[in-house]
Amino acid sequence: MRSIYTLAVMLLFTVSSLAQNKACNCCSETHAEFDFWVGTWEVTNPNGTKAGENVIEKVQDNCILQENWTSATPGYTGTSNNFYNYKAKQWEQIWVDNQGQSLHLKGNKVGNQMILRTDDETNAEGKTFYHRVTWTDNEDGTVRQLWETITEGKEVAIAFDGLYKRKE
Repeated sequence: MRSIYTLAVMLLFTVSSLAQNKACNCCSETHAEFDFWVGTWEVTNPNGTKAGENVIEKVQDNCILQENWTSATPGYTGTSNNFYNYKAKQWEQIWVDNQGQSLHLKGNKVGNQMILRTDDETNAEGKTFYHRVTWTDNEDGTVRQLWETITEGKEVAIAFDGLYKRKE
């Protein structure tokens, strides 16, 4: 009887040790760079009107920051997966909305900002443009998301400017 008890204790200790030693491949400082965006948010436009709500959470053992956006405009939603690409040594976001639009952004954190942009594209007028989205981690706990469309490096159009405030 005593040997069964000893075996059970040893087995429990082994299982516990294995669970504690499981490597977390995405628990690095780099993987935490975008954590300031994690949370449940109410998002407002620059004029103070409601833009929508957003829930950002870490999934897949901390390897993905997943966004679930619900616009104040009825019927518009979107989801993004944000991850650090080891091979490219950069952050990437893949956004897809319920209108069939998608966006692939790439970049890195600079100071208190995560700055991601698309590859260059050509518009109907033959001009080169790209989208740049900047998330700023503000000292008061809010986050500003600024989406700009930049044409031929000069013309800047603001596609979205939202202020994220944590929901209570």
